[in-house]
Amino acid sequence: MSVKHFLNTQDWSRPELDALLDQARAFKQTKLGDQLKGKAVALVFFNPSMRTRTSFELGTFQLGGHAVVLQPGKDAWPIEFDLGTVMDGDTEEHIAEVAKVLGRYADILAVRAFPKFVDWQIDRQDRVLAAFAKYSPVPVINMETITHPCQELAHILALQEHFGTTDLRGKKYVLTWTYHPKPLNTAVANSALTIATRMGMDVTLLCPTPDYILDERYMGWAEANVAESGGSLQVSHDIASAYAGADVVYAKSWGALPFFGNWAPEQPIRDQYKHFIVDEAKMALTNNGVFSHCLPLRRNVKATDGVMDSPQCIAINEAENRLHVQKAIMAALAHQ
Repeated sequence: MSVKHFLNTQDWSRPELDALLDQARAFKQTKLGDQLKGKAVALVFFNPSMRTRTSFELGTFQLGGHAVVLQPGKDAWPIEFDLGTVMDGDTEEHIAEVAKVLGRYADILAVRAFPKFVDWQIDRQDRVLAAFAKYSPVPVINMETITHPCQELAHILALQEHFGTTDLRGKKYVLTWTYHPKPLNTAVANSALTIATRMGMDVTLLCPTPDYILDERYMGWAEANVAESGGSLQVSHDIASAYAGADVVYAKSWGALPFFGNWAPEQPIRDQYKHFIVDEAKMALTNNGVFSHCLPLRRNVKATDGVMDSPQCIAINEAENRLHVQKAIMAALAHQ
């Protein structure tokens, strides 16, 4: 029997996702359990983290398991991912051995590995995550690579709680680009687009220019989700019409893929669009809309203090939900 991983929500059926959300709700009511009793989870971080590491470590503990944190290149050996490489450089061991050995020790592996930001055609292959999944004999969880599926479920759970229903169909959902002084990963935007369309919402991707439209893979997933789940998808570059009547505003900054790995020419372009900040005036255009962000968020760059401190902001609820949904994911994978 093949091992089931949690790499992207698109790989899981809607009933499976709903079951994870139901279990997360249960864990939110009853914090402690024994679903991971006697089990170990290896958390492999190629990039820094606060919420992800804390929620996975504590979640494992709360279900009776033990988490081991590894940082290749810091407290673990640097890892090679290409086959055929003559390993006479900085890497000390190959993923083929790393994943197999960790899989002999731990019952679940979880991986966080951001893009290298050199060549999107390489980064979009998600090679680190794919290699762990290929060689690991135990389930692998994506803790954020070029998508962030754990954040997706935490986000949807927060929306379901806010609206008091698991049925989000008919809600106008605006995924808006925001300014940031640095070009960031598209992972959360890819995931938000994926899960919002999966839930049948009417989704508007708001971004400054066509250069900021997301990769065709995720646009294609979104279109397929609309066909299957209902709802709609549109791309807009007009702030006022996008915000008008919105039930949900989800903000994220990301870099323009045509400039991926060559950010200098993008800087003067993105500097023109600082007005995409989420502020009180824009939120006043919505249908008493709820606001959220995955965090971390630079206040008064991505969103104003007024928006972040508003009762309509559910970013803290979403962040808390990372703990609950990840416990649900680990429990499901541990007992497949």
